[in-house]
Amino acid sequence: MLKTRVLVTGASGQIGSELVPLLKQRYGDGQVLPTVFPPETAKGLRWHADVLDAADMAALTRALKEGEVNTIYHLGGILSAHGEEEPQLAWKVNVQGLKNVLDASQALGISKVFWPSSIAVFGPDAPKSMTPEGSALNPTTIYGVTKVAGELLCNYYSLKYHLDVRCLRYPGIVSSQTLPGGGTTDYAVGMFYAAVKGEPYSCFVSRETVLPMMYMPDALRASVVLMEADSESVPRHAGYNLAAVSFSAGELANQISKRVPEFRVSYDPDSRQRIADSWPHSIDDAEARRDWGWRHEYDLDRMVDDMLLKLRAKVAQQREHG
Repeated sequence: MLKTRVLVTGASGQIGSELVPLLKQRYGDGQVLPTVFPPETAKGLRWHADVLDAADMAALTRALKEGEVNTIYHLGGILSAHGEEEPQLAWKVNVQGLKNVLDASQALGISKVFWPSSIAVFGPDAPKSMTPEGSALNPTTIYGVTKVAGELLCNYYSLKYHLDVRCLRYPGIVSSQTLPGGGTTDYAVGMFYAAVKGEPYSCFVSRETVLPMMYMPDALRASVVLMEADSESVPRHAGYNLAAVSFSAGELANQISKRVPEFRVSYDPDSRQRIADSWPHSIDDAEARRDWGWRHEYDLDRMVDDMLLKLRAKVAQQREHG
């Protein structure tokens, strides 16, 4: 049986920095090839990562050949708020980088490709509650536009070249390991850090803003379970909805305050509020649950308890080391 040999792009990002250790544990340290771009994003990683710009087709092809890669997790991308500041860069990174990965995979016979889409594919005309997969995809952000384009590319390469591409529409991801990185749902992580440090937090979305969210351990598990599922269990290549828990900014603040009574939040919505208002409040992920057995494990209470536990230890260690 062919051993899984994985190349990960965007390995220093929110998902990649936690997925790489999981993949190393699962397949063996030498079987996982993490890559980052730009080079400075490798700083602070606990493992070696090569520099690779997926928009450079020659460099990408060379890395895949030399690494004898048969599986790709293509995670490199520009997030929503950052994308609105630099739309040209968002298109280059999010779309051209993906097309290069798909072209190289088709040419070299790569077995499987994973690519993360997002709830940002939905626009204001999609149902706000329990949004199904088949809803209209009319995003109002360049990030959402690149994700729709990416899903169409993934589906096209699957149909035309029979490339095994697997795609998840992530909700907002809450992580105890990485700092906010330019996403609209990053307010949640910001709240936790402020609470643990004993600082007030100014939230950039309103108290009433409800968005679909997921704790990182669930997001990692979903990604690996999807990639390891039999191909017959993955009929959808344009993006599976993925859901865990939805809550408002105010609900999260209240849950944190129950555990950190001195925590204070003010609300000062900025340009990210418009992005949040265009997205669903909750997601219907019945197809993922039916096709490949997806089940989330973390509800809001369990996530808040675990985040505070891990961040307290992390902040204490940082203070101890100056």
